[in-house]
Amino acid sequence: MANDTRTRMIEATALLLRQRGYHGTSLNDILSASGAPRGSLYFHFPGGKDQLVIEVTRDSVEKVTQTLGEALAAEQDPAVAVHHIYQSVARMLEDNQFTLGCPIAPVVLDSPTDVPELAELCRSAFEQWIGLLQAAFVRAGVPERRARALALLVESSLEGLMVIARATRDRAPVLAVADEVAALIEGALPPKEVAVTAS
Repeated sequence: MANDTRTRMIEATALLLRQRGYHGTSLNDILSASGAPRGSLYFHFPGGKDQLVIEVTRDSVEKVTQTLGEALAAEQDPAVAVHHIYQSVARMLEDNQFTLGCPIAPVVLDSPTDVPELAELCRSAFEQWIGLLQAAFVRAGVPERRARALALLVESSLEGLMVIARATRDRAPVLAVADEVAALIEGALPPKEVAVTAS
């Protein structure tokens, strides 16, 4: 039962953070959404709201990092992999009826500088995601500096597109940009060697 209560609080907090950010999520909101008794919060999270939010954010970052890494590893051509990532984001938005986007963007926009560990966790998350993209481009033969710029472009466009898609309640912008970004990445790759067959 105790573990169920803890799990409910974690799940409720993850959802509320994506909807409202750090400052927009109160302890009362978490307790109400999870159905947990007030005393259970400090039993499971002695550090209170900050400890709970940090744990939830760390878990969200790990899930995104794993998903992104797997998507990039699944395709030899990073342009194809990135196109698939945009398609996955479009499906995610549609599945949640355009109510949820990036799990950490609302926290970043809330600027929780009074919780240094949380701010550092968000900064590190973007570095990890951009780093994974950059590494995939470098492996495919893109020079490091160009690979970094392309990785920044992919990550920043995805973040912006999630906001646009939520505002318009339409996944079409995500898919339209997916084609353009994939073409740009493809153009940055070294020419493919053409196999010569003996006649």
